[in-house]
Amino acid sequence: MKVSVVDLRRKMPEVLRALEHQETVTILYRGKKKGLLYPVGRAPGKVLPMTEHPAFGMWKDRKDLSNVKQYVRKLRKGRSHDL
Repeated sequence: MKVSVVDLRRKMPEVLRALEHQETVTILYRGKKKGLLYPVGRAPGKVLPMTEHPAFGMWKDRKDLSNVKQYVRKLRKGRSHDL
């Protein structure tokens, strides 16, 4: 199935129905192919497990992230104390 960006917005039920029928959906923008939607479990290529992704564990040596709850609390803290 081929759909334009406008069709993707207006005809989403039809697009979802095509995906349920294991059909690949091609997204077009101004007549040119911009992307593909694949049904779950049918995506092309090899899918890496999360632990084998190159970005997995890239911050494992950071000392400020040893306590994640404390780090997130610090990030979410308001900046009124800096005034």
